[in-house]
Amino acid sequence: MALNREAKAAILDDVAAQLGTAQSIVIAEYRGLDVASITQLRQQARAKKVYLRVLKNTLVRRTLVGTPFEKLNDHLVGPLIYGISADPVSAAKVISDFAKTQEALVIKGGALPNSILDVNGVKALASLPSREELLSKLLGTMQAPIAKFVQTANEVPAKFVRGLAAVRDQKAEA
Repeated sequence: MALNREAKAAILDDVAAQLGTAQSIVIAEYRGLDVASITQLRQQARAKKVYLRVLKNTLVRRTLVGTPFEKLNDHLVGPLIYGISADPVSAAKVISDFAKTQEALVIKGGALPNSILDVNGVKALASLPSREELLSKLLGTMQAPIAKFVQTANEVPAKFVRGLAAVRDQKAEA
């Protein structure tokens, strides 16, 4: 079904808004996927806050002009589904994980600001921990010395109390 000029303008505005905050774009060919599979992929993407949409390549080419993802224009061939996310890892992780279970979804590539990723680059990006995982690891690392200090400081009075209890028990036996 052909889109009228207003519908195309709305799509361009929507995609441009997503690209304004995007840190990564992943493209995959969805030929051969049934509607149920694409719906499942969209649900997973929504849960990870990934903008996932099937778009006309000509509209995406227009939208990419003047953005850090402009180099991706040469790779927009065939029926593609676009995953756009503000977290550099989320889109790659969602599409890569789904492609492992569905052979019909073929990853074609992706882009980070001012750089293009091939298929292996997208898979490598998907293997990285997400922003939330990295923040939790950082917080755990920052808390470890403080927790160890509190544990050590708490051990001195606890050892003293255990010593007094041992002396009390020894006197009670005697």
